[in-house]
Parts: sequence; structure tokens; C-alpha cells
Amino acid sequence: MKKSLVKNMIFLSAVVVYIVLCFIQCPITSAFTMDGETAVGSMWSLLPPIIAIGLALITKEVYSSLFFGILAGAGIYAISSGKGFEGFMSAVVNDGLIANIADSYNVGILIFLVVLGCIVVLMNKAGGSKAYGEWAAKHIKTRTGATLSTFLLGVMIFVDDYFNCLTVGSVMRPVTDKHKVSRAKLAYLIDATAAPVCIIAPISSWAAAVSGTVKDVNGIQLFISTIPYNLYALLTLIMVVFIAITHTDYGPMKTHERNAANGDLFTTKSTAYDKDAQPVSNKGKVIDLILPVIILIGFCIIGMLYTGGLFSGENVIDAFANCDASYGLSLGSIAAFIVIIAYYMIRRVLSFSECMNSIPSGFKQMVPAILILVFAWTLKSITNMLGASGFVRILVENATAVQLFLPMMLFVVALGLSFATGTSWGTFGILIPIVTGVFESQLTNAAETGIPAIVIICISACLAGAVCGDHCSPISDTTIMASTGAQCDHVNHVSTQLPYALTVAGISAIGYLLAGFVQNVFVVLGVSIAMMIGALVLIKLISGKEKTPVKKAKSEE
Repeated sequence: MKKSLVKNMIFLSAVVVYIVLCFIQCPITSAFTMDGETAVGSMWSLLPPIIAIGLALITKEVYSSLFFGILAGAGIYAISSGKGFEGFMSAVVNDGLIANIADSYNVGILIFLVVLGCIVVLMNKAGGSKAYGEWAAKHIKTRTGATLSTFLLGVMIFVDDYFNCLTVGSVMRPVTDKHKVSRAKLAYLIDATAAPVCIIAPISSWAAAVSGTVKDVNGIQLFISTIPYNLYALLTLIMVVFIAITHTDYGPMKTHERNAANGDLFTTKSTAYDKDAQPVSNKGKVIDLILPVIILIGFCIIGMLYTGGLFSGENVIDAFANCDASYGLSLGSIAAFIVIIAYYMIRRVLSFSECMNSIPSGFKQMVPAILILVFAWTLKSITNMLGASGFVRILVENATAVQLFLPMMLFVVALGLSFATGTSWGTFGILIPIVTGVFESQLTNAAETGIPAIVIICISACLAGAVCGDHCSPISDTTIMASTGAQCDHVNHVSTQLPYALTVAGISAIGYLLAGFVQNVFVVLGVSIAMMIGALVLIKLISGKEKTPVKKAKSEE
């Protein structure tokens, strides 16, 4: 009780100090200058996400925390713009909730979520998940094998982070449950192989997003050039493998893993997710899970390529670069859903009525994720209304005078912005144009002389910081998807993942500081990897006295 009270007091004190700093910078009544419908922001713009994130970590209740952040942002907007109560309600309901639910991209993601939930229920009812779990128990005999299998599947599904999180979670839950891997650890494994993998995969929706933010330069070529300098993504993958092999856990994750070894996979009970649908057929085989997953992956990739113009003459790389991930995933998942229903009916493992009953069950499975996503999107919209991007732009432009320190500063700024707003795409969409503007003269002859190393390093720092902040943030789409895929309490996922992400972030920041001076990829990457492994070995030695018990899981007949 006392510990909880101390946390609450620290949080309240931090908020009060931040508000005081906001007033020092700019009184709330004049914090914004209205120019048509555009507001130029100040420190006030980041207060709503700070409140939402802080409350979520303290209260362990994500819905109300996000909603309080929305109310705080709407209040600041109403006061600063002079629109009063009407402006407050409009910001919350019309410009917030309704606008985000009506947004075509967001609706596409929600459709994909619901359809995937229906497919998961189908696979469970058909007995495919059970059969796969029994097969995996015979062939994957250790917790190390279970965690490494999760890692490898995550790396293989590199096309899109949403797709990655939900597919890996659905497939690997039976395996990790058998081997007593906590749901918090599963959520971390999913999250660590989602955005960090997509941001270093040239054929992915992320590569398309990055390439679209630069002008007068080959976007895909620039993206590929940033991969060796994307320290956070590369070091995260190294950390996942190290943890999987050595069973090194620390922070809150250690408690979750110890409890899982004793049979409690969740540590804190949550009613957010129902139990997986029980099989209604005793004819289920491993192929009844594997084939639907392959069908889903294949149709989703085809859907993304279709929206990118593959069937209109574009090559594969350009099709991915131009694809609409939301529309493509919706299109592919719906087509896959129809084919999977037909497959189960032909196999006679499910009847038509049983397939149709899976639709409301699948929707119900995804309600928690949908609620969190809608509130998170609304909070991001209000943060944008408060002019967060303009405030960060000024910070970065003022910092460009010291170019040797610029990579590290960009990494930290991107991390903070992505953490506060919950969007990595929005973060590098803001910062990359600033970087290319700063180095505009050096990019003039880039087609002939190549892109300067410092430009590549700075853009890599933006991407790495954006992914890191996204990885840490409770209001990030990908973080929400990872907890959904693992069916883990969302706040548990955030609190257990945070120490791991911050460890990699610290090493990455030092690496970018070195990169500003050395600008040699072999030196920077080599030193960073050495520091990462050294830090992990040190952590293992420190935590070794209370080693989490690792038991061989018994097969459940």
C-alpha cells in the first residue's frame, strides 16, 4: 500500500512540475495562435499523453487512463482556443472518437482485427490449435525451443507489424503455454519481432512508409542504407535471442516468469480476454492450423501487392512501396476467411452453422483491442490538434547547430515523441523531412555522389528512436496488438517490456553518440553489439542469484 502511495505521489509531483514548466514557457490561454484550423503548439501539447501513460502504469487500468488523457487534451484545446465547453465536447466526440472511427485507414485495421479474431476462433473450434499444441509439445521440448520458435516465426512474418503480432500470437500461444512461458514474455517476444523486424525489412509496409517521407532521393535505396545503422532494431533482436537461450529475466518480467514456472501464466488476473474457443471437432489435425495460416499470409501479401499496383504493371518492390496496408490486409483477410471456411467444410471438421457462430465469437475476442485502439487514436488526434509536431519541429531545428551530437539527439527526440504520441510512422514522418531539410545542400547531388553518411545515420536515428518509443508506449498500436496477440493484460505487457526496451535504448543512444563522431558502420555496429552483449552478461550475473526456475513442460495428453 505504501509503495503504491509513493508511486502516486511521484507521478502527481511530476505532472505538477511539467504543468509549471508549461506555464513558464507559455500561459495556457495564449499557448496557441489560431491560423484558420491550424494550431502551433508548445509544451502543453505533450501533457495529455503524459497523463494517460502515467495513469495507465500506476492504476493498471488502460481504458480510463486513455480517456482521462483525452479529456485533458480536449480541455487544454478548449481553453487555449477560446471555444469553451462546445469546443471541448467537439474535440472529444466529433474531432476525436467519431473522426477516428470514421477514418478509412482505421476502419480497415478494425476489419482486419475482427476477421483475424474470427479465423482464430475457427482454428480453435476445428481442433487445429489443439492438434498443433500437441504436436509442438512432442517436437519442441524445452522453454528455449518455445521462445526461439516464437522469435523465428516473428522474423519470418516481416511484411507488416499488425499482421505479425496477431498471427504469431495466435499460432504460438498453445506452444508457449505448454512450456510455461508467461503471457507477458510471449507479448514481449511478439512485440520485439514486430516493428523491429519490419523496420529493417526492405519489403514491408514500413519500408513503404519511410520511403514516402523523402523527396528527390530514391526512398527504397535510402531505407536499405539505414538498416546497418538501425541500432535499436538490430540490438533488440540480439537481446531476444540472448534472453531466449540464457533465460535471463529482470524487472517485473522475472516475477511473471517465476509465476509461470509455477503454473500461473498471467500473474494478475484479467477479464479482458475470454478463453480460447474449445474444439467442437475431434478430427482436427496440425494441417488445420498450418494451412489456414499459410492461406492468411498468402492472401494478405497478395492484397497488399494488389493495392500497390502489382497487377497494373508495378514490380514487387514498388508495389510494396505504394501499397495501402489497411486496405490490403482487410482485403486479404476477408478472402482468406472465405477460403478457410470452405476448407473446414470440405474437411467436414466444422459445419456451416458452426463457422457462422465463429463470427460473433471472433468479434468478441477483439473488443478489448478495438476499445484501446479507438481511445489511443483519439488521444493521438487531440495531441496533433494541440500542435505537438510543430513543438517538436522547433526543438529539432534548434538542435541542428551541433551536428556531431545530432544522431543521438534525434534518437532521443524521436523516442520521446513516439512514446508520447504512440505512433512511430507519425514520428519519422515529422522528423525525416526536417533532417533532409537540414542536409538539403548535401543531398543535391546525391544521385551522382551517393547519400552522405551523416544523413543516413541521422535518418537511422529517427527510425530507431521512433520504433523504440513505439515499443515502450502503452498507447502504441503495435504494443496494443502484441498484448492482443498474446492475450496478455495490456498494462502487464507494457510494465514488463519497459526495462528491456530501455536497456536497448541506452546502448543505442551511446552508439549514436559514437556514430556522430566516427561515421563508420563497422565501428559503430561492432561497438554497439559488444556493449549490448556486455550489458546482458552483466545483467545475467546480477540476476543470477535469483534465477527463474526453468522446468521441462510435461505433455498434457
